Amino acid sequence: MTAAPAAPATDCAPLVNRVLKNARHLARWARREDLEAYRLYDRDIPEFPYAVDRYGAWLCVQLFEGKRPLAEQEVDAHLDALAAVLEVERARVALKVRRRQRGTAQYEKLTADGPSFTVRERGHLFEVNLLRYLDTGLFLDHRETRALVASEARERRVLNLFAYTGSFTVYAAKAGAAASVTVDMSHTYQAWTARNLALNGLTDDARHRLVTADVNTWLEEQAWRRERFDLIVLDPPSFSNSKRMQDSFDVQRDQTTLLAATLRLLAPGGTLYFSNNRQGFRLAPESEALGHFEEITARTVPEDFRRRTPHRCWRVRRD
Repeated sequence: MTAAPAAPATDCAPLVNRVLKNARHLARWARREDLEAYRLYDRDIPEFPYAVDRYGAWLCVQLFEGKRPLAEQEVDAHLDALAAVLEVERARVALKVRRRQRGTAQYEKLTADGPSFTVRERGHLFEVNLLRYLDTGLFLDHRETRALVASEARERRVLNLFAYTGSFTVYAAKAGAAASVTVDMSHTYQAWTARNLALNGLTDDARHRLVTADVNTWLEEQAWRRERFDLIVLDPPSFSNSKRMQDSFDVQRDQTTLLAATLRLLAPGGTLYFSNNRQGFRLAPESEALGHFEEITARTVPEDFRRRTPHRCWRVRRD
């Protein structure tokens, strides 16, 4: 009986060459910017549908499922090659598969194991974990947005909505915000925010308050209390159907209701930063009528994400 022919070896050379080329430029740039976490590769070559992010001594590799699924041996070969060329231990290469899905994916635990560690971003420290959840604890594409928020935060009351692990709060607090309120419905991520604040020496709980609540319900309650904030960050998920929410949320469908509720809390002369990563998102005319919307996406997308626009962002003021 004739043995079956061996599968052809996976040619990793195009991927390796492109990643190495990108790394030579971006590593120098990251050192100048004081960044330990940044993107190296983002589906530059269609045959290699990955996003590769460096987090200190770790790599986070996201595989975007397409029409032709990659065989397991192909993926393993690609990960081995990435580890070798970037001089990272193979055990510190985390693979995440990005499927088309809706819901609360960032909150879904992948594994109980996997160490947390700290990365530095322009003088700020953040805890990340590449193995436990689909997302890592730090959205790298909003690095410039965080800097913009920090530039306006001094002596201002700051509100961070859908806060995830509180990176905007850390930037604002470290920049001298008079006070901050951070709202997210996840106890897990609010605890993570507390650790991020502590990492940066920000331990005044009365000054920087964490609220675990459904954002939409919380906004209604604060409107009745006539709460006002000088600077608000609103970065909602594209979609959520969490059991802890009263209804499902779709940022395209529900944007006007959410923006109206948020703007009720904006103090005169205040600023709202509104962003989302919904592909094909369109700002509704009804939303634009709520205030003065200036799209600033060109300023908020950092250098290492310019190959593919990861989000859209607006600065909003009320007349």
